[in-house]
This record gives sequence, C-alpha cells and structure tokens, in this order.
Amino acid sequence: MKKLILLCLLIFGCCLHSNSQVYFWDAQEQASMPEPISNNAVVEGWANDTPYVFSFAGIDNSKIWSGISLKSFRYNTYTNIWETIPPLPDTMGKIACGASYVDSIIYIIGGYHVLANQTEISSNKVHRYDPRTNSYLSDGANIPVPIDDHVQAVWNDSLIYVITGWSNTTNVPNVQIYDPANNNWLTGTPVPNNNNYVCFGGSGTIIGDKIYYHGGASNAFNFPGQSNLRIGHINPTDPTQIYWTLHSFSNPAITYRAVAIEDQIWSTGLYWLGGSSTTYNFNGVAYNGSGGVNPRFDVSRFDTLFNSTYNTFYYTFPNFGDTLPMDLRGVANFGGFFIIAGGMTNNQQVTDKVYALSIGATGIDEKNTNTNFKLYPNPTTEKINIFF
Repeated sequence: MKKLILLCLLIFGCCLHSNSQVYFWDAQEQASMPEPISNNAVVEGWANDTPYVFSFAGIDNSKIWSGISLKSFRYNTYTNIWETIPPLPDTMGKIACGASYVDSIIYIIGGYHVLANQTEISSNKVHRYDPRTNSYLSDGANIPVPIDDHVQAVWNDSLIYVITGWSNTTNVPNVQIYDPANNNWLTGTPVPNNNNYVCFGGSGTIIGDKIYYHGGASNAFNFPGQSNLRIGHINPTDPTQIYWTLHSFSNPAITYRAVAIEDQIWSTGLYWLGGSSTTYNFNGVAYNGSGGVNPRFDVSRFDTLFNSTYNTFYYTFPNFGDTLPMDLRGVANFGGFFIIAGGMTNNQQVTDKVYALSIGATGIDEKNTNTNFKLYPNPTTEKINIFF
C-alpha cells in the first residue's frame, strides 16, 4: 500500500510541474476471436451486467466474395472468452456495416453484399439484436437510402446518425437519422455534396452536440484518400438541423477504415487509430493499382477546446508499438478503455487478434489544481491504471 501511495504522489507531482504533455497508447492483446474476420461491425453491449464485445458479419481470410458471411460473435470481458452467436438475419453475407448500442439494444445498419460477378449491392437493413437474450428482434424500418462504408454515431443516447457513405454506385451526401424509440427515419441536413465532405470508409463520433468525422475515400479516379476533418454542429432543439464546417491542415494525414476514439480520460480531443493511408477494395488491394495495402503506423489526434471550434491543432504520433490493423468497422467503447477485434494486418492478412486500448500521458501543459483521479480496473490482482 505504501508503494502504491508513493506512486500516486509521484505521478501527481509530475502532472503539476511538467510543462509538456506526451500522450501514449497502450495495446494489450486479449483472447483471439473464434476465427479471422475483417470489415466486421464491432460494438459494446451488456447482458446481465456483463460487458461484452460484439462482432457482426465480415470477410474471412480468403478475401473473396464467397468468404463474406453473416457470422457473429461475442466476447465476455470478464471471462476473456469468445463464443459464436446467431448470425445476422439476412439473405447473404455482407461487410461494411455499422453497429450502435442504444438503450440495451444493438442496431446493425447497412453494409454491402458482393455477388460472384463482383457486383456490389448496398443494404437497406436495420438488424436489431438484444444482448440480454442473445437473440434478434424483428428488423427495424428500412434505411431510406441503402448505405455502406458510412460514418455511424449515436447522439444523446437516443438517435443514430448515418452520415455520407456509398450507395450502390456512388458516394452520397445524405445524413439519415434513425430513431430507435419510434422505429423511424428522420432526414438530417446533408453534408455539402463535394469531395471535401462526401466519402466512404471514413470514421467518426459524436461528442456533445458535434459530429466529427475524418478521412475516407473520394468518388474520383482511383478513389483517392481524404485528410479532411468535418464537424457537424447539431441543433439540440431540432437534431435534424446540422451546420457543417471543414478543417484542413498543413500536414494532413489520410485515414481509411480506421476507428475514432474520444479521449474520455484527459478530455482533450479525438484519436483515429488503425486503418490505412491508401484506399483499397474489400480484398485489401489498392484502388490506385499499387498492389496490396498495409496498415498505417501512425495515431492521428485532433485536439480542441470544446467551447471553441477554432482553437484547434492536429498532428500525428509515431508508432506506439505494434501496428494496429486496418479494415476496421467500429470499436467497443467502455469509457476508459476500448477494444478492437479483427481487421487486416501487414500483407492484407485477415486476423483474429483482439486488442484492448488505453491512453495515458506523462505530463500536462498547465498547472492542474484538480486532484481527482481515476483508478481501474478495480478490483484487480494484476495490472492497475491510475489517471489524474
């Protein structure tokens, strides 16, 4: 106990007196999935107070159309065990879905099917899964515009925003808002219909009343990657009304099929982890003809004072250990740590690896007079994390 108290005091002293702030990410490998899977929708959920990670649909290590399935799995974070759950209730396999957890139900939205002749068909389905009973409810109302590779995020634990994405033959600017309580769709203010905003394979989240999404691919020759950050300002009195702004940077980073994670411990912004810097088809081969794509090394960070969208800066961190996978479609968010599952590693290898991610810092930019701290996991017999 004395050593633990001393450690707390030393860390707190560093936080008070350091004038530089260095962030780091820790990636701890967890139990592997039942089989390698990529482009699978990943999300958190609870059943009888047990936190689970869920994976729905995806593509296997064949990386061909026939390897796309509806297989689904769940991971018990207490027992460190994966198990197979009923497959998505659709007619054929699909990839590039989004999954969101709202009011005890998981909603798996969109995605696309690939036929033997390589034709791609966007889905208009909303599958509803109840983690408490490990069963699917009847499908929700169909998506007005079928969609895949979209940005999907939850506002106010009530509405699911489906932002831009690909619909059968082109990128679309639509913002489609699903209301789970009423099982209907609302029409949001679309993003500006140009390649600065419209994309597929982008990723983002909602913090408060602001949508943040980054990267993705443009609907132009060879589907070039994007480095723009877009911010949507939601009107809280009418959440269908959104004012869109664009942030561009002098040292841009492209993110494609990465995951967006809010810094919920230090409250200083957003991170984009994993993914690639080159856009590619579902088999991991680049659209620009350069061959197979590998994951990017970097972690990208957007830092903002949330009271002012103009006080911002953006930069990239060096590799923090192993390269995280690309071809990610979601992250399980447990409020202080995050779990990703599956994806593609170097040489487009479909993986069964699972990582728990957490963030730390060695200092803080200005004097901190708040002595509150967070300690987790509690209880534990092994590793302990202390954050001031």
